[in-house]
Amino acid sequence: MPEVDLVFPRAFVEFANPADETEMMRRDLTWLTSSYLCIFGQGCAGIYADAPDTGCCTLGAHFADDEDEARVAGFVDQLTPQQWQFHPGRAPEESDWIEVDDDGERKTRTRVVDGQKACVFHNRTDFAPEGPDGTPGPLVGAGCALHGLALEQGRNPLETKPDVCWQLPIRRTFRDVELQDGTTYTEVSIGEYDRRGWGAGGHDLDWYCSGNTEAHVAPEPLYITNEAELTELMGAPAYAELVRHCEAHLRSRSALALHPAGRD
Repeated sequence: MPEVDLVFPRAFVEFANPADETEMMRRDLTWLTSSYLCIFGQGCAGIYADAPDTGCCTLGAHFADDEDEARVAGFVDQLTPQQWQFHPGRAPEESDWIEVDDDGERKTRTRVVDGQKACVFHNRTDFAPEGPDGTPGPLVGAGCALHGLALEQGRNPLETKPDVCWQLPIRRTFRDVELQDGTTYTEVSIGEYDRRGWGAGGHDLDWYCSGNTEAHVAPEPLYITNEAELTELMGAPAYAELVRHCEAHLRSRSALALHPAGRD
């Protein structure tokens, strides 16, 4: 089935952050109670038709800040050639995984390699690391090396991957609000990172998951399946409050229809 329209009725809730009185949480209940699920390797067509096996990793990952980059760097040092297809075969250097333009200027994103098809950490479908005897081992296949590292170490992948990778397609934004009485607060919004979040080029993507019916197949709503990500983004007290509002929204569906991509 085709993707749903970008514009449709949504239900939102606002509540004060229990852990920070200067913040007001604004949450898209329609998105957070949807049945969206990342289907990478299980039907994901990739954002570009000529790179169907690389999902949304085609453009590399932009780091949120220096702390994000430094955290990832620590895990890059732990990757081995058996875990990372593009491992340099020695202790990784910054130039092995940070993008540099034609003028030698360092960028704040991961390199895109292998014919400019995807992020340097994205193992391709033909990845079969060598065994101890130097012969190719079993086929590992496509997937993020940093994601795989997390699973091998018993971690949540949000610990090892760039922030943008584990957040997508959840979108968090901040806005400073001044009320008529002169008081102010920070509005922290969490909602759907749809095509528009990618800028003007988002409308040119060949396929995109968040509004696609094929990706709305989770047996539980997003606020449950993405508990770890949402807790990291908003803190445990605010997440507990969000759960209460999501449950209330699901009990009163007459208030607003569910996400159209997940409708029967």
